[in-house]
Amino acid sequence: MSSGNLSRLLLQKITSSCSRRKLHFVAIRKAPADDISPSASHTIHTSNWRASVKEKLENDNIPGETNSVCIYKVPPNMRWVEKKAYEPSIISIGPYHHGEQRLQVMEDLKWRYFHRLFNPEQQHGVKLEPLMDAMEKLEEKARSCYSDEVRLRPLSPERFAKMMLIDGCFIVELFRELQQKQNWESSFIKRWMLPTLRRDLIMLENQLPLFVICELFKLITSTTTETTPSLQKLALGFFNPLLQRDHLGIQKNQEEVEGKHFLDLFRSTILPTIPADKYPARDKQKHMMRSISELKEVGVKITAAKNDCRPLDISFGKWKLNMVRKLTIPPLYIDDHRATLFRNMLAFEKCHRLCHPDVTTYLFFFDGLINSAKDVALLHYKGVLHHSLGNNREVAKLINNLCKEVVPDMDESYLHMEVNKTNSYFNTWYARTRAEIVHHYLSSWVVGISTICAIFALYLTLIQTASGVASALDRLHDNHFCSYIRDSILLPFSGKPSTSNGPTAGEDESKV
Repeated sequence: MSSGNLSRLLLQKITSSCSRRKLHFVAIRKAPADDISPSASHTIHTSNWRASVKEKLENDNIPGETNSVCIYKVPPNMRWVEKKAYEPSIISIGPYHHGEQRLQVMEDLKWRYFHRLFNPEQQHGVKLEPLMDAMEKLEEKARSCYSDEVRLRPLSPERFAKMMLIDGCFIVELFRELQQKQNWESSFIKRWMLPTLRRDLIMLENQLPLFVICELFKLITSTTTETTPSLQKLALGFFNPLLQRDHLGIQKNQEEVEGKHFLDLFRSTILPTIPADKYPARDKQKHMMRSISELKEVGVKITAAKNDCRPLDISFGKWKLNMVRKLTIPPLYIDDHRATLFRNMLAFEKCHRLCHPDVTTYLFFFDGLINSAKDVALLHYKGVLHHSLGNNREVAKLINNLCKEVVPDMDESYLHMEVNKTNSYFNTWYARTRAEIVHHYLSSWVVGISTICAIFALYLTLIQTASGVASALDRLHDNHFCSYIRDSILLPFSGKPSTSNGPTAGEDESKV
C-alpha cells in the first residue's frame, strides 16, 4: 500500500473518531438528568460547588472587625423573650427603625421642634448651615458605630446625615425645653408621651452616637447668652426617673461620666463603687445567689442601703459582735418601664465586649435572690424591693424573666466576694442547724406556738420525773440498786422480794 493511501486512511479514522466523541459530548449535554450516569453527574456537581465557593470567596466584601461599633441590634434569643422591650413604641431615633410606617406620626413632632429651632424670625436664631456641615463631616464616623447592616450603606450618606440632624436636634430641643419649663401647657409633648418617650429613647436600637448629639448641642447653645447646663446633666435629669432618682444630687460628679450613647451614659452612673482594698475587683463567682427565704432561715439579716449609694453597691459582712451576718442592698424600684431599661443594658453588655458585665451580674443576683412571691414579700417588707405591679407573683416572674435566654458571666463578677462569702456561711454547721430548726419548727407563727407548747409540756414532764426520782433516792440508801434489778427479774418465780421496801409491822410497833 502506497504512502498516500495510508495517509488517507489514517485521516479518515481520526476524523470519524473525533466525530463520535463530539456526538457523545453533545448527547451528554442534551440528555436529561435521569439518562446521565451517576459518575458523570457527580463530576459535574463537584465542579459546580467548588466554583461557587471560589466565586463567593473572591467577590464577597466581608467587613473587618472594628472596635468602633457600640450601637447593636439586639440578639434574636433575647428579643424573643420580650420583643416590645427592644423596639420603640412611638418614636424612631437612628437608622435601625428609621422609616417604619408605625412610627411616622412622631416625624411631624420632630419637624415642629426643628422648625421652632431654626425659625428665621427669632432674634438670636440658630444658623442651619453649620449644623448641616457638621453632620456631613461626622457621617462616616457615626455610621461606623452601627452594625454591618448600617455600615454597608442601606441609607445614602445624604439621607444618613439628614436623619442625624433631625433626630439630634429633636433630642437637644426636648432636653432644653424640659429643663426650662415647669408646666406643659405650651409644649408639643403631651403628658402621656413623656414616660413612653423616656422608655423609647433609652433603648439600645434607638440611639445616636453621643458625639453627634454633643456637636449639635455645642453649635445650638453657642448662639445663646443664657447659662445652659451640660448635655450630660440634661440627659441624666431626663432619664433619672427610670430608677426613681428624682434629683441630680443623688450621684456625685455626674457630669464627669462618659458613654458611647445615652444608654451607656446612664449605665455608667449606676455602676458599682469598687473599694480600693477589694482585689481582684472582678473574679470568678463559684455559686449562684441563695434565695431570700433560705438566707432568712440561716439568720442573715437583710437591710436596705441608704439612698445616696449607687444601685449596684451590694455588701455582705458581719454584724453585732460578729455573731450575725448582714446583707445590705440598695432599694430597687421595678415596673415594666424599668424592666425595659435593665433589658437593654443587659443586651448592651452582651454585645459590647469593651465593658464589664456588672448589670448582668446584678440582675442574676436578684434572679437568685427571688424564687417565689414569698421572696418578693420579704424584700418588700425589708424596704429593698418596691413595685407597682398587680401582685408579688407577677414581680417574681418579671425579675426571673429578665435573665431568660442569657448566660451569666461567672468569670467576671463584681459580686464574687459577697456571693461566695454568703454561700460559705450558709454551709457552716451553725447556719445549717439553725436553718433546719427554723424550717421545721418555726416556719410560721402557728408552728412556732405549737413548738413552744410542746417544749413547755416536755419541761413539765421532766420536772415531774425529777420529783419522782428524788422521792425514791431515800430507799436507795438502805438497799443497793442492783438488788432492785434482781428482784424485778426473780419476783415472778419467788413470789416475794428479797429486799424490804418499807418498815415492817414489828418496827412500826416498836416505834410506837
